[in-house]
Amino acid sequence: MNFRLIFLVAILLAKPAFARAGFFVAPNGSDANAGTKSKPFATLDGARDAIRHGIGRGDGKRKPITIWIRGGDYLRTRTLEFTAADSGTAAAPITWRAYKNEPVRLLGGRTLTGFKAVSDSGVLARLDEKARGKVVELNLRALGMSDFGELKSRGFSRSAVAHSELFFDHRPMTLARWPNAGEFAKITGYPAGQKDEHGGTLGGLPDGFNCAGDRPSHWQDISDLWVHGYWAYDWANSYEKVAALDVAQHLVKTVAPHGLYGFRKDQRFYFLNVFEELDQPGEWFLDRKTGMLYFWPPEQGGGNATKETIISLLDQPLLKLTDVSHVTFRGITFEATRGNAIEIQGGSSNRIAGCLIRNIGNSGVVINGGSGHGVVSCDISDTGDGGVSLTGGDRQTLTPGGHFVENCHFQRLGHWSKCYVPAIALNGVGQRASHNLIHDHPHCAILYWGNDHVMEFNEIHHIALETGDVGAIYTGRDYTFRGNKIRHNFIHHTGGVGMGSMGVYMDDCVSGTEVFGNVFYKVHWAMFIGGGRDHRVENNLFVDCDPAVRADGRGLDKSPVWRGMVDDTMRKRLAEVPLALYRQRYPEMKSLDRYYGPPEGPAITGDAFKGVPPDDNLIIRNVCVGKWADAGWHASLQTLRLENNLTNATTSLVTAPNDQSGPRDFALKKDSPAWALGFHKIPVEQIGLREDELRRELKRFMSTTTR
Repeated sequence: MNFRLIFLVAILLAKPAFARAGFFVAPNGSDANAGTKSKPFATLDGARDAIRHGIGRGDGKRKPITIWIRGGDYLRTRTLEFTAADSGTAAAPITWRAYKNEPVRLLGGRTLTGFKAVSDSGVLARLDEKARGKVVELNLRALGMSDFGELKSRGFSRSAVAHSELFFDHRPMTLARWPNAGEFAKITGYPAGQKDEHGGTLGGLPDGFNCAGDRPSHWQDISDLWVHGYWAYDWANSYEKVAALDVAQHLVKTVAPHGLYGFRKDQRFYFLNVFEELDQPGEWFLDRKTGMLYFWPPEQGGGNATKETIISLLDQPLLKLTDVSHVTFRGITFEATRGNAIEIQGGSSNRIAGCLIRNIGNSGVVINGGSGHGVVSCDISDTGDGGVSLTGGDRQTLTPGGHFVENCHFQRLGHWSKCYVPAIALNGVGQRASHNLIHDHPHCAILYWGNDHVMEFNEIHHIALETGDVGAIYTGRDYTFRGNKIRHNFIHHTGGVGMGSMGVYMDDCVSGTEVFGNVFYKVHWAMFIGGGRDHRVENNLFVDCDPAVRADGRGLDKSPVWRGMVDDTMRKRLAEVPLALYRQRYPEMKSLDRYYGPPEGPAITGDAFKGVPPDDNLIIRNVCVGKWADAGWHASLQTLRLENNLTNATTSLVTAPNDQSGPRDFALKKDSPAWALGFHKIPVEQIGLREDELRRELKRFMSTTTR
């Protein structure tokens, strides 16, 4: 038994931890201390171990415990892990909390100081002329840092632990690239083309693609050169390492897996990790062979003195809870890991509350399994992947998971993986996303799979900033995703390239969603039904959308890609769930018997299978200012059940909205004809963030410190 454990046992024998109301941790403490305010522990690990031993020695008369964490950085070189032995109870929860709004940070990286101007003539010669004298350098290996991770193929349908990133003034910097941020090059062709499943032409992935210009001729070292692109579609991106670069032929070949789908002419891409392209403020480059970091700070002169530069190093979560219950982490900053910030596996009723989660290589909070976990009143920004992912419940029994994300502010997420890394992901059965603010996102804001989820009172704007054919709220391709409710959200000013973006996107025949009481403003296709059935779109307000409602009947298309979707993929997914239970919970599913045959057989297959039409979509008691509805591709407006909608409501609004309008500005006049049609007042005053105690604490913390 080591000295530390002997000391802990002595403390616990004198006064069991379970009987103590509070413990303290401080950077200037010692894990040999008693954990009092005057003699705090030094590490969260030490406090955890002391409480764990105390709980194990308890007589069952437990009290709530608070661990007060004094201000400072708590550097993590490994994950802070908790197990079932660290749990509280419903009557005696355990709270880990910043002390009196002091800035507490779990940091997975290193703060960097000591940068010097580049003086090596050979290095200066490789830099653009305007960058000379502006770029500074720092030898990280000389400071004891050597594991920076590696750039890896990641993006649509691919995940990987992130490489080290550089952050300045708590914002991610740009790895040196061409063209510069906000710009793209275009694929100009490919050695050989072939028809794709939609009738277009794609170049083969192993053959590479062509691009214009001679910019790469100036690059000396391409041994770790990468490309990022939307190779075939505006909703599917990836990063790929360059295998060969033929400057004369303007041909780029990539390392396997090469890309996605194929290379399509005029699709967007750029090169990255190019030293010679370190040519504007905010860009950086790391020579992994020498450990030399090069950086052009966003500001020159004295303004940088008080602004922090950090490199992320930890390749694991900062915090991980496994089978833990009734534990809360409150008022803590989680920053600069290459992995996820927080992972929760199993357990029940844990809370991440009033925390600041930023500059994360992968996702903010990932919850998988268990029940009743919540992420509440947190600010989450600048992640490489998504924000919060909630997975729980049982789709075989339709038992809800009960996880929720509430009153959180999400911004600038997915800055690496881009596509299908939403601010909020709901998976399984019975999760909730409410009162969140989501904006400045490259792709979808909320993505859900499964049943009985609730998405309500959220404000979503400026999403799909770099992608197309995407929804602010999205799901697709499963007839069994039923019972989901999208209500009382404010969705406005969505972006999108190519096909643009949708407000609520019911893709690829997904069915049975209730969309009630939402406000859509300046959204391309506000409500899009992509071949599905049994949707109920009711009591929504559409203003300046193009159009408010759009529908198609892709489930009837005879081409192989679409017939295969409904005859193979959708049929298999029906077989994966207990149909008796689902048909009892969602009676509308019985109407599919006309197309697939009843569960007891015989099945309708082969030439007898004619596809599935978009029937029984009810569009009722909605109000529209601007373009109303259209349909096509095996569907018409007669396909939809359009009832009691006010479709020319230009004079019904109390005030004309503008780009600064909030949800409260979308009110109907008392004499609007909508009321006579049965339209109900939308509770716009409840939409968005709420100023609760946790958000007030977070605001005070943010106003008093740069951390």
